Amino acid sequence: MPSQPDRPSVAGVAVQPREDGNLSARIAVSATTAQGAQLRTEDFRGWLAERGRANTFRVDRIPFAELIGWSFEESTGNLVHRSGRFFTVEGLRVTEEDGPYGDGPYAQWHQPIIKQPEVGILGILVKEFGGVLHFLMQAKMEPGNPNLLQLSPTVQATRSNYTKAHQGGDVKYIEYFVGPGRGRVIADVLQSEHGSWFFRKSNRNMLVEAEGDVPLLDDFCWLTLGQINELLREDNVVNMDSRTVLSCLPYPDTGTGALLSDIELLSWITNERSRHAVRAECVPLDTVPGWKRGESTIEHEAGRYFKVVAVAVTAGNREVTGWTQPLFEPVGLGVAAFLTRKFAGVPHLLVHARVEGGFLDTIELGPTVQYTPTNYAHLQGKDRPRYLDEVLATAADRIRYEAVHSEEGGRFLNAESRYLIIEADEETAPLDPPPGYAWVTPAQLTSLVRHGHFLNVQARTLLACLEAAGVRAR
Repeated sequence: MPSQPDRPSVAGVAVQPREDGNLSARIAVSATTAQGAQLRTEDFRGWLAERGRANTFRVDRIPFAELIGWSFEESTGNLVHRSGRFFTVEGLRVTEEDGPYGDGPYAQWHQPIIKQPEVGILGILVKEFGGVLHFLMQAKMEPGNPNLLQLSPTVQATRSNYTKAHQGGDVKYIEYFVGPGRGRVIADVLQSEHGSWFFRKSNRNMLVEAEGDVPLLDDFCWLTLGQINELLREDNVVNMDSRTVLSCLPYPDTGTGALLSDIELLSWITNERSRHAVRAECVPLDTVPGWKRGESTIEHEAGRYFKVVAVAVTAGNREVTGWTQPLFEPVGLGVAAFLTRKFAGVPHLLVHARVEGGFLDTIELGPTVQYTPTNYAHLQGKDRPRYLDEVLATAADRIRYEAVHSEEGGRFLNAESRYLIIEADEETAPLDPPPGYAWVTPAQLTSLVRHGHFLNVQARTLLACLEAAGVRAR
């Protein structure tokens, strides 16, 4: 938290680098540098298009029977790989004793869930050119992205990838993130994946400043933070894994004037985790009520939420150039929005203590609104999710930031969310928020994200977009 002293690295907690104040100042300079020393911003689109032409990409939907190496386990109905690696699609049963919005005594639901216990690495390599920090980004194809090719971290690899469980090629630049002599660590922290679709999945989010020369390979480019922030204003350019890593950057601390002190905020989070009694357990997929399996999909009988589908993939620049796999496909466009207000001149964001069945802990802090509106079209009045209708009806002049971003393209198909930062008023978002919500400053969120499992992936995306939105205080 902003008022706490720096601490040495411990397991699961972000590393506080040497000369942190100087590093924060260097990050601020990079964030305000609109042109890079290696690639001009106006040339980026051409570079990305050229990388797309240089490789072969194709994704085709297939029936489950055409999956290679995947099958439905006879005893459970779980969708598994014959190697026992990668991931499985299983059932999940969740019981929450405080209701989905904190206003009921009991709720229970069942759904398919992705179980992938291995921890992957999401890492961005950083290097100074011309006195300005640049970030090594990759043009990476993911089968679930609607436009396939997006800007990913330097390394985006599961443990199966970089240990070659699939007999694929080497993961490029992995040596900068594992083993000795990897460079100066800027951030290193375990963060959650989507708690609605993954069961207790974490990835290691890393930023490492390189020491010495770094070879520039095909499909990679050096960009300043200012350039990346410009690209974050565009739809489906910067992928989810890049956004979550960038959220871990230690921006300069301007954390004075918060409505809640750091201790009060931590106490509020602890209280939220204590007041929700959540039991989540994996169950056989073929026992999950309300879901039906066909030749090509597993879907909810009401047509809501998401589908489990199968695809065949060709990707010329991946460690493995062709494969088949299951993917989760949402039924509509998601909406993730922070309401923001200034109190005594200090920007605050309204966070929501969200319960998601796949979280390692009971709750994580999410945006004010995080829903897929089509899933709630059948509800009226007080049964509608809080703040959703206010966000959907927001006038254009109150929107400080808006872009459509893809979710994790390696496991989700066409999963997109409309990300928003909205300037609210007293009537929409009063000083005293309802239970389950709290006003926090960007600096407090920046401090929390240096520790694992405080902010969910949607909140981390919006945190990474604060500079693009001009919301972060200076």
